[in-house]
Amino acid sequence: MTQSMSPFMSPSICSSRGPQLPLAGSSRARLKRPLLLSTTAALALALTLALGCSDGQAVAPEMKLPLVSAMPVTIEDLEDRVTAVGELVAPQHAELSAEVDGRVTELMLVEGQSVTAGDPLLELDPAKRRLELAAARAHVSEAAASVENVRRQVSRQRELQARNISSQSALDDSETELRLAHAKLAAAKADLGVESRALEEATVRATFDGMVVRRMVSLGEYVQVGRSLVEIVSLNPIEVEFRVAEIDSSFVRLGQEVAVHVAPYPDRSFGAKVTVISPTIDPNTRTLRVKAVVDNAEGLLRPGLFARADLGLSVHEGVAVVPSSAVLQRVDGSVVFVLDGTNRATRRVVQLGSFQEGRVEVTKGLQAGDRVLVRGHADLLDGQQVRLYVPDDVAEDVEEGNTAASAAHLDSLL
Repeated sequence: MTQSMSPFMSPSICSSRGPQLPLAGSSRARLKRPLLLSTTAALALALTLALGCSDGQAVAPEMKLPLVSAMPVTIEDLEDRVTAVGELVAPQHAELSAEVDGRVTELMLVEGQSVTAGDPLLELDPAKRRLELAAARAHVSEAAASVENVRRQVSRQRELQARNISSQSALDDSETELRLAHAKLAAAKADLGVESRALEEATVRATFDGMVVRRMVSLGEYVQVGRSLVEIVSLNPIEVEFRVAEIDSSFVRLGQEVAVHVAPYPDRSFGAKVTVISPTIDPNTRTLRVKAVVDNAEGLLRPGLFARADLGLSVHEGVAVVPSSAVLQRVDGSVVFVLDGTNRATRRVVQLGSFQEGRVEVTKGLQAGDRVLVRGHADLLDGQQVRLYVPDDVAEDVEEGNTAASAAHLDSLL
């Protein structure tokens, strides 16, 4: 009873007919998945062959070589949809702190309510600040009166000194007292300004239009300078911050329209416009930081939501493309095996671009005309001799330039 054999399996070495390659179009040309033999199984097979082949038949050297399939590198124009995952962030977000100490005497805010810039949120004992302001004004009046009094004294001293009734030193002392009085008046006015500002700061106001996130103090609580009092956030417009791969960084421009999608509204797209593009690429992630502004008049979007930004199509013209099955991931990066004219597989490290329907763009390491191995190359060594297998139907796809179809054909056969 005869049994068909996969072209990726070794033929019977003890066969009287010798090793036979499968013919394209016959039942023997159907590829099956390579059978990976463990070390134990390999040793058992070797022992069996050594004991069973007693007729002295030799093994064909070419049949010992790994059987592989190859595909040519093609140069194509790829259309790649540029998308990125980011997060919604508030353009303005602040924790308002106490600029004066005092007791919380009134709360005018409600968490979650909308506020307008300048709206009072809470008060820190403004009555005390009004009294201190009144005292400062009295000090200014006192200092001003002192200046006027000393000015009259200086005037009299000048008259007496002109008639030689008073000495020059007495006039100098009076003028010094006048300068001191002016300094005290300036200090009193400065204190008045400080107290006036303290009264203003006793009423904590919203610094921008937004919403109250939370308050951190209660009525009657005494707070020190620097204590956080209330947190507010701006929600309209809102920003989406995301990162774009460096290969697509040239596609992003200021003012570009972006479609933003969020999980709470999966069937809805929110329009945005790019406003910020970082001048540098992040050396750790090799990405470009981008911000876009989203209109949020309906208040549906909230800071912290994950968002997907769709920047549209990016066309990569004249790029090298290979089937994704050709690329192996190794410690030193992405690797392919290139087949030369003597059927030797050369290992190359490549840089990849965009992925699309079983194909991958190679930005560095390959050129038109190279042939890359797409099957049977996972365990190859650099420079290893191989056997090339190309079924007729795959060969026809290659001749017609249909890389995707030929790769799909090999997938179905293996």
